[in-house]
Amino acid sequence: MDEPAAPADLSHAGAVVDKAIEYMISQNISSIAIASALLGGSLGLLARSVDDGSIESILNSALGSVRSGELRRGVPHEAN
Repeated sequence: MDEPAAPADLSHAGAVVDKAIEYMISQNISSIAIASALLGGSLGLLARSVDDGSIESILNSALGSVRSGELRRGVPHEAN
């Protein structure tokens, strides 16, 4: 089954986030600090945008990706 293409705004937002991450890394901000700030900001935005049940569903999906190993596939471990 083919996955639907990501909407243009999702692709654009992803590119902006990638550039922000690159910038923070160049400023010697630790990976855990960057990830924590992005996660906190994401959760805050979700809280303003969708109901708690939707947030829970999104987080459960993310947990599933962690548990299945999907997030680690092809990603080298980087301790920072």
